[in-house]
Amino acid sequence: MAVGARSGHGEPEDRPSSGGIPADSAGRAEGDGVPPGDGFPGGDSPGDDDSPGGGSTAQKKPRSFWKELPLLIGIALILALLIKTFLVQAFSIPSDSMQNTLQRGDRVLVDKLTPWFGSEPERGEVVVFHDPGGWLEDTAAPEPNAVQKFLSFIGLMPSAEEKDLIKRVIAIGGDTVECKKNGPVTVNGKALDDKSFIFEGNSACDDEPFGPIHVPEGRIWVMGDHRQNSLDSRYHQELPGQGTVSTDEVVGRAIVVAWPVNRWATLPVPSTFDQPGLNKAAAAVPAALGVAGALPLVFWRRRRLTSGRTAG
Repeated sequence: MAVGARSGHGEPEDRPSSGGIPADSAGRAEGDGVPPGDGFPGGDSPGDDDSPGGGSTAQKKPRSFWKELPLLIGIALILALLIKTFLVQAFSIPSDSMQNTLQRGDRVLVDKLTPWFGSEPERGEVVVFHDPGGWLEDTAAPEPNAVQKFLSFIGLMPSAEEKDLIKRVIAIGGDTVECKKNGPVTVNGKALDDKSFIFEGNSACDDEPFGPIHVPEGRIWVMGDHRQNSLDSRYHQELPGQGTVSTDEVVGRAIVVAWPVNRWATLPVPSTFDQPGLNKAAAAVPAALGVAGALPLVFWRRRRLTSGRTAG
């Protein structure tokens, strides 16, 4: 028998597989990057997984709405508190003292942002302010229920613990305000045409004439639009401040009637407060300061000219 010949008949000769790479016993070519015998059950291969790194193909289920609800409520409460503290707050009108501009039960939104930037109340604005002391001492506040306490906490209702009032600013610090019987209210000698905003049939101040009152800096003189039904600055002249209110007590300016819907309206400043000459007293201060500042310059220049002539 020739050396190297196989015994028997019909057995194929050992020959390289296609590509010159020997095939293993499983019929898989060696050298293709997969060790022999490392198969993938079910026919899966690394390329069949869409997830990065060959992880699980199951997607994460979104959280239930009821699980998200407490978080949403918490965020809403925080935002409401921030808005109440720094931006706007709702107040309810408890009396008729601002008719017909405001009716009992109206809800107004009060701007609390601008005072944070140093803004002071201006003549003609409707403002909410804390009781300066003694204005509401005889007024009993009803005990709020749990819902009212919660709404006041987030700023949708005024706090029952805080005694607040709402009036119109008539004069500001540095002004002189006065009203004689049968006469108009005057500010710095200028008569106010208040017929456009006071209650129909009311007089300017016949029930309680006053003045002249010089309003100190940092304080305001306020009056209700329903003059014969408003215990305003006129009725508290015996208290410290002589009826004026410190600007530190001002919560903010009422800017809009938000409720009820059929009474929605803005609260602009009446045009009579924009009349020429009303700021005369205030305008005189910068002018006086300008003259005082110019005098030393004039004297210095005259001295230079005099010295120049003497030297010549």
